[in-house]
Amino acid sequence: MTTPDAVFGAQSTAEDVLAGTDLTGTVALVTGTSAGIGVETVRTLAAHGATVVAAARDTGKAHGALGAVGVDVGGAVTIEEVDLASLASVRAFTDRIAATHDRLNLLVANAGVMACPEGRTTDGFETQFGTNHLGHFVLVNRLVPLLVAGAPSRVVCLSSTGHRGSDVDLDDPNFELTPYEPWAAYGRAKTANALFAVELDRRLRDQGVRAAAVHPGGIDTELFRHLAPEMLARIAALRDRSPKTVAQGAATTVWAGVVADADAVGGRYCEDCAVAEVNDDPRAPSGVRPYAVDPDNAAALWARSEELVGERFA
Repeated sequence: MTTPDAVFGAQSTAEDVLAGTDLTGTVALVTGTSAGIGVETVRTLAAHGATVVAAARDTGKAHGALGAVGVDVGGAVTIEEVDLASLASVRAFTDRIAATHDRLNLLVANAGVMACPEGRTTDGFETQFGTNHLGHFVLVNRLVPLLVAGAPSRVVCLSSTGHRGSDVDLDDPNFELTPYEPWAAYGRAKTANALFAVELDRRLRDQGVRAAAVHPGGIDTELFRHLAPEMLARIAALRDRSPKTVAQGAATTVWAGVVADADAVGGRYCEDCAVAEVNDDPRAPSGVRPYAVDPDNAAALWARSEELVGERFA
């Protein structure tokens, strides 16, 4: 097993983090498994013995991507279809998982879109908030009974340093009152991902389920597909370090989900395999903004999210 005092950082890979860890008997579910960090997360968990449900909107693409990195699809890894931009798809997916699994030990809410053109999900929500947050809000909550059955268990929500650009706007979540701006929408969605982990952890920790948010780092993946060349150049110029590899990008996810002390990461925002400092300085290249870990903000987002999706979660 990985030693509790092992030190990992920005350059660590998911394999580094899980070195010596046997995950036999662990049942994990990962969303967004057709490319990038999601594929590496599935590959690493399965390589260490976990049984993994790989959830993806495009199952054919997921099958090809996972097979290309040596994952035994159909063995310890199964692929399930879910479109986070459709709550009907999310609910059908969770019904299938609940009917075929008796527990979950780890759920990684990894899927997402970034800085896309203005649009709406099937249910009429702004695309980034609806997909990145509300889709996962319903998916995770409907699978809570399996997480409780698998306790001690964990939920890892993929946030981003992009949260530093915008707090959530609970009065105008769909940009109906203000002009749409792709990066503001992304910031709102990533702040929502962090706040969801805060409130989820508060509600479930006494039942043995802990939740954390993570920033994987700057990685050049398909998440960048909507960005024009000039925006890509701007991002590169703003980076304080070279882009991480996909293997490094998955490291904080598996660290928070498997290796780190549950009490240390529960309800927290993590980056570079560590709990991030709360930092309100806009010039700081790292850290988490106070509003993204504020418990009152998290509780308000939860209540508003229930209103929007038309479903309450005890």
